[in-house]
Amino acid sequence: MAHGALHTLRQDLCVDAFAFRPMPPLDDAKLARRLPWLPGRARRWASWLPHCAVALLAVIIFLGSAAPGYDTSPVRGAIDVALALAVAVPPLLVLFRPVGAFWLSLGAVAVWWIGDRFLSPYASVWGGAFAIHLVVMTLVVLRTRPRLAVEMWVITFGAGTLLSLVARGGALGDMPPVAFFSGVVLVSAAAVRAWREERRQVVETQSVTAEERSRRTLLEERALIARELHDVVAHHMSVIAIQAEAAPYRVADPPPELAKSFATIRENAVAALTELRRILGVVRSEDPDAFAERDPEAPQPTLASLDSLLESVRGAGLTVEAVITGAARTLPQGVELSAYRIVQEALSNALRHSPGAEARVEVSYVLGGIGLRIVNGAPSRLAKPSPGAGHGLLGMRERVQMLGGEMTAEPTQEGGFEVAAFLPAANATGGGAA
Repeated sequence: MAHGALHTLRQDLCVDAFAFRPMPPLDDAKLARRLPWLPGRARRWASWLPHCAVALLAVIIFLGSAAPGYDTSPVRGAIDVALALAVAVPPLLVLFRPVGAFWLSLGAVAVWWIGDRFLSPYASVWGGAFAIHLVVMTLVVLRTRPRLAVEMWVITFGAGTLLSLVARGGALGDMPPVAFFSGVVLVSAAAVRAWREERRQVVETQSVTAEERSRRTLLEERALIARELHDVVAHHMSVIAIQAEAAPYRVADPPPELAKSFATIRENAVAALTELRRILGVVRSEDPDAFAERDPEAPQPTLASLDSLLESVRGAGLTVEAVITGAARTLPQGVELSAYRIVQEALSNALRHSPGAEARVEVSYVLGGIGLRIVNGAPSRLAKPSPGAGHGLLGMRERVQMLGGEMTAEPTQEGGFEVAAFLPAANATGGGAA
């Protein structure tokens, strides 16, 4: 244990003791939260306030220590300036080389003690010089790590006790109370440093957790979209395979080359469909057979099912009004599915976060695609906490980006929420009602 303690002390206070470790300015984001009334330029200057405070402290220490005493001779004046620099430089050095500042301050205390013993009773080692040394140790602890408080305390009072015993013939004098007071100060500084470090780690952990949760949610939404797109693509691939198989029978005595071409088309369509299902099983779940449990013939919803969706939402207690403008027409299946899911998720969010509010669904068929606007009013009663808040918006944005559209989602001035999206449909066909 003793060997380990000495090794740790050597690593902390001796190895690279004067390494350059500049103290960074205060974080702009923290200043913006704590001092929102400060303009941007003033916040940039305020980020250097700790450095300015330490520099001002060093100047005050130098001016106070270099004040002339009873002896105004040039030699004593030079000695006073040298001693003043010896105690004023370590606080400033803490900003750049904290461990080195401790050793320099400890040396300054020794120099003051020698001057006090052999020159004149101009100062006391346990007066101003040691008070400055205690300030330096406190700043070092706040800048580095808590355990340095114990290490610096042991070295300081170990050396002080040895010198006191030698100089005073075995008497400790006022060493014990000074050591106790210094220990209280350093332990308090170590506690503050440990609390700040713990809070920083908690914030980092929360940030990483939130980022991982967002990534996981995003991947889940993308996998859901992939599965739904599989159903859309699989339908068309199945039609291609069936038509390629039936085409030779529509012509009497088809040429062998034509029959072979249709057979090749069918084989490629079936192979692509099989590969698509296999990849989807890997993407959707750790269990490759998860997709097999779902009915592959179950149809995906489209805007033709919008009325039944609105009825189910009304049955859940949400008053919703639907307005459809433009000439309703059949859109590509992927666009229909995404539009339905966006309306479904927006109404689900209104039910979850705005209980008692009224909602309005606007569907606009335009020349280049379809526009959606789902808006709800302010809640009439307190909403229950929802751990999944905000995850549905990720899925909406993924669908819109996948189709090359645009989307906005933001609170309204009335206290509600609005989701607006445009889904391009360049290949939309005219025809029946949606």
